[in-house]
Amino acid sequence: MGNHREPWVSLQLYHLFKWLVVAPMLRGYFRGRSHGLEHIPQQGPLIVVANHASDFDPPILSCCMRRPVSYMAKEELFRVPGLGQAIRLYGAYPVKRGSADRSAIRAALTQLEAGWAVGIFLSGTRTPDGRIPSAKLGAAMVAAKAQVPLLPVSLWGTHRIIAKGRLLPRPVPVTVRVGQVIAPPRSTQREDLEAVTQACVDAIHALHDLGR
Repeated sequence: MGNHREPWVSLQLYHLFKWLVVAPMLRGYFRGRSHGLEHIPQQGPLIVVANHASDFDPPILSCCMRRPVSYMAKEELFRVPGLGQAIRLYGAYPVKRGSADRSAIRAALTQLEAGWAVGIFLSGTRTPDGRIPSAKLGAAMVAAKAQVPLLPVSLWGTHRIIAKGRLLPRPVPVTVRVGQVIAPPRSTQREDLEAVTQACVDAIHALHDLGR
């Protein structure tokens, strides 16, 4: 794995989308703040673990990482002409709806082998307040198999972006806080996976509790 990096075309798409769309919206419209960016490894494979409360989370998180972050996406999206090619170049990888976790884990491992940072939301789905009431073990499993570090990140305020009954995003303040890298589990034994997952959740909640 070593010093592999993302494909050149993916880097160009990342920077284009970041500076033309995401960064202006985050810094301007959402008055975005970011802390702890010095903790982000800029070389080699990495698993970025975060809380999840909004569809805006993936681009906001990727924008603050200073490098592309690859996420899983529903397989159906890759069949849409144009969209499929674009999101694949941008680092998305397909996972079948309702498929076993093994499929998602294999896909994530493939991205890590190519040198990507892979983003995984620990709750597995959006939560109404940005907390992680029940964390999945998938991120820890991928980290254990690949022996890749995990980087905890808190996304604060994104749960307020889309109000119930509204289609347009609201200009709410958003804060991204990056924690210290956490070592991967020593094995794929459940107790090791649970311990590292809980360490990630605790780190994210501690960052989230700092608020704005």
